[in-house]
Amino acid sequence: MKVDDRRVSWVALNLVLAEHPNIFRKVIQHFRPPAEAFQADAAELRRLGMEGEDARRITSSLVLDEARKEVEKTEKKKYAILILEDQEYPEYLREISDPPFVLYCAGRADVLSEPSVAIVGARNHTPYGRAVAEKLAFDLASRGLVVVSGMARGIDSIAHWGALKGGKTVAVLGSGFGHVYPRENNLLFEKIAESGAVVSEYPLGSPPLGYHFPLRNRIISGLALGTVVVEATRKSGSLISAGFALEQNREVMAVPGPVTSELSQGTNWLIQNGAKLILGWEDVAEALPSPSREMLLSQKEKTTQPPPKLTAEETKIFDCLNTDSLTPIDELVDRTGFSVSELLARLLEWELRGWITQHPGKCFQRRI
Repeated sequence: MKVDDRRVSWVALNLVLAEHPNIFRKVIQHFRPPAEAFQADAAELRRLGMEGEDARRITSSLVLDEARKEVEKTEKKKYAILILEDQEYPEYLREISDPPFVLYCAGRADVLSEPSVAIVGARNHTPYGRAVAEKLAFDLASRGLVVVSGMARGIDSIAHWGALKGGKTVAVLGSGFGHVYPRENNLLFEKIAESGAVVSEYPLGSPPLGYHFPLRNRIISGLALGTVVVEATRKSGSLISAGFALEQNREVMAVPGPVTSELSQGTNWLIQNGAKLILGWEDVAEALPSPSREMLLSQKEKTTQPPPKLTAEETKIFDCLNTDSLTPIDELVDRTGFSVSELLARLLEWELRGWITQHPGKCFQRRI
C-alpha cells in the first residue's frame, strides 16, 4: 500500500460505518492494520456485527475508490481529515470511551487541542437565555478559552457568535460539510473556520439525519473540559450532552432560570442533581482543572464589551432596553417621547453595530 492509502482505508471504513461506531471499533480492534478488513470475506465481517450490505461494500474495491475521491474532495476544499492514530488528533477527545475514528475538520485543527468549554442549550430560547449564552461565550472566549457547541439553532448558534466576538469557537456538526444544517448557518460555518474549527465524523455528503445529533453530542462534551447548559426542557438534547460529559468525567454546569419556565426545568434539574450552578464566567473558571482555572481567574480584572459612547438623547433610549427581556417599540415611544420613525432609525444603527437585537413584533433587546 502507498503511504496515503493508510488514511484512505480509514476513510473507506468510515464511509460504511460512520453511523455504527460500535461495529467500527470491533473492526479496527480485529484487523491490524485496519486495511486488512478489505481482504476479509463477508462471513468474517458479519461475525463482527456488520450487516450484509455493509459487508458487501467492504469486500468490494469500490469503497476504496470512493474513499480516494472523498480524500481528494477534502483536499480541494482545504479541509483536514484526522484519524484516531494521528498525532494531531485532539488528545482530550481521544480519552473518551467512544471517540470518532475519523474527524473531518474545516479551519484550524490545532484549536481542537486548546482548553475549551462547551455551551449548549435550547433551540427555542428566551431573551434571558440569549443574553446569558452570548455574554458567557464572549467572556470565556475573550479570556482565551475555546467555546464548543453544536451550531444548532438557538443557544448553540448564539454561543458561537458570542465567542467569535472575543476569540475562538469550535462547532460539531451532525451532518457532512456538504449539508450544513441549519442552512442559514452557512455564514456561521465560514466565520468559525476562519479562526477556529468546524468538525464532523460524517462523510462530506451525509445529510442531517435525526439520529446523528444525539451521537455528535458525545464529541461536543468530549472536546471540552466541561459542559454548560443554558436553558433546556427536561427532554432536551442538551441533557444528552450533559449525560455524556458526566460519563466522560468532565464537569457538568448549568445556568439557573425561573421555576415557572419550561425552558428552565432541565437546567434547574441538573443543578438539583449536582451540576455546578453558573452565574458568570468566574463560576465556570472555578470548576475547571488546573492550569485552565488559574489562567482564567488571573484575568478577573479584564473588562467585557465596552459600553457604547452615546449622547444624552441616545442614553435615554438605550437605558429603556434590557439584556434579559424584550422591549416593544410602543413602550419605547411612551417612555422616551420620540416618534416611531426616530426610534427605528436609531435602533437600526445600533443593530448594525451589534449592540441590540430586534425580535419579531418590533421588540428590542440589548446585547451589551
